[in-house]
Amino acid sequence: MVEKKRPLKTRGFYVRMKLRNNKDPYRYLKWILWFSISFYFLSSFLITHNKPTISFSRTTVSHSKASRALIEEASLNSSAVHYLKKTDDSGIFKGMKVYVYDLPSQYNKDWLKNERCSSHLFASEVAIHRALMTSEVRTLNPSEADFFFVPVYVSCNFSKVNGFPAIGHARALMASAIQHISSQLPFWNRSLGSDHVFVASHDFGSCFHTMEDVAVEGGVPQFLRNSIILQTFGVKHKHPCQDVEHVVIPPYVSPESVRVILEKSPLTGRRDIFAFFRGKMEVHPKNVSGRFYSKGVRTKIWRRYGRDRRFYLRRHMFAGYQSEIVRSTFCLCPLGWAPWSPRLVESVVLGCVPVIIADDIRLPFPSAVPWADISITVAENDVDKVGKILEHVAATNLTSIQRNLWDPDVRKALLYYDPLLDGDATWQVLAALSGNLDRSHKKSRVSIQ
Repeated sequence: MVEKKRPLKTRGFYVRMKLRNNKDPYRYLKWILWFSISFYFLSSFLITHNKPTISFSRTTVSHSKASRALIEEASLNSSAVHYLKKTDDSGIFKGMKVYVYDLPSQYNKDWLKNERCSSHLFASEVAIHRALMTSEVRTLNPSEADFFFVPVYVSCNFSKVNGFPAIGHARALMASAIQHISSQLPFWNRSLGSDHVFVASHDFGSCFHTMEDVAVEGGVPQFLRNSIILQTFGVKHKHPCQDVEHVVIPPYVSPESVRVILEKSPLTGRRDIFAFFRGKMEVHPKNVSGRFYSKGVRTKIWRRYGRDRRFYLRRHMFAGYQSEIVRSTFCLCPLGWAPWSPRLVESVVLGCVPVIIADDIRLPFPSAVPWADISITVAENDVDKVGKILEHVAATNLTSIQRNLWDPDVRKALLYYDPLLDGDATWQVLAALSGNLDRSHKKSRVSIQ
C-alpha cells in the first residue's frame, strides 16, 4: 500500500513531533550544527580561491605608480605613506606630477657658496626647490609631468657696495636657463613654456627689477610670458609686473629661527610692547636716490609716532629683532619699495597682530590664511590715525584676533619647511598649481584621447 504524501503545511509539524518523541533529540541538533559549520567553511574556501586574478597592463600603469602602491602596502604606518594617501587617495593635488630640471650648477648650486643665499628674505627660490626635490609629487620621468620646475636663483648675487641683492643679471640668467632646457629636452618647445614654473622672489617679481618705474617700463620678459611665476609681488589692481600667470607666495622666514624664538618666548607670553616697527624710516620723504621710499609712509610714521610712548620705533637694524616682535602686540607692516614685506610673515608666525599699511596689496594663500581675521589694515593716507585705530582694537576685539592669529595651521602656511610638510608654504604652492592643470600638456593630451 502506498503511503499518501502529507500536505506541505503538516510536514514541519511531523518533523517536530518525531524529534520530540525521540529519546535523544539533541543528537539531531548537533548534526545540523555540524553540517552548517562545515558548509560555511567550505563555501568560504571556494569563494576565496576562485576570485578572478587582476592583472595590470604596462601600457596603463607606470612603474612609479606600482612602486608607490607597494610602498603603501608595506609601510602603512609611516609618515611618508600617510602623506601619499592624503595627496593621492583624497585627490588634494589631483594626481599632479612635477619634474624638476637638473640644471648646471651656475644657475643655482654655485650661488649657495654665500650662506645668505638660502636664508635671506628672498630665499623662497631656494626653499621651494629643496622641498620639491623630496616631495611625493616629484617625478623623475618628464614624460609623465604636468609641470616643469626651473630652479634658477636670481636673488643671490649680493652687491659688494651695500650688501643688497643685485638682480641686474636676472633676465640674462633666466634666458640662458631656458636656452639650455629647450636645447636638451623637448618639453619647453612643446608648450612654449606654459607648463613651466619659475620663482621671482624679489620686489617686483617677474619684472626683475627693484625699482617700480624701471620694472614697469621693462615689464615681464617676453620669453616668460607663457609661463607660471611664483612671486612675492601682488596687487589687486592691474599691474604690468603681474601680466603673467602667477601665484603670490610669502617671502622667506627661517622656520628654525621661529622655533628657537618661540621656545624662549611662547605666543601667549608677556607682550610689553604695544606697537612695534624696526627698519628703514627716512627722516625726509625724498631719499638720496631722488625717489620717495615707501611713498613717504614710513617717514610719516616716524614723524607722528617717534616720541609716542605706545610705539617702539627703531630706524636701525638689529639681528635679534624677532625677539622684539614676539614681545609686541601690534607690528607695523608698511610698504617699502614694493607693497610686501618680510615683517608681514614674521609678525604672523611670532603672534604679533600685523598692521598692514600698503594699499591694494594682494596677500599670499588667502584660502589658507584668513587675513581679515588676523590682521589690521590701515590706508596709507590714514597713518595719522594708526594710534587711535590700535587703541580701539585693543579695547574691543584683540582677543578674538589673537585667537585666530595663533592657530598653528596659519603659521605653518607661511613657512617653507624642508622636507615639505602638509599645509606649509610649498604645499600651498602645489595646491595652487593643481588648480592650473588645464595648462598641463599631459592632461590635455589625455582629454583629447
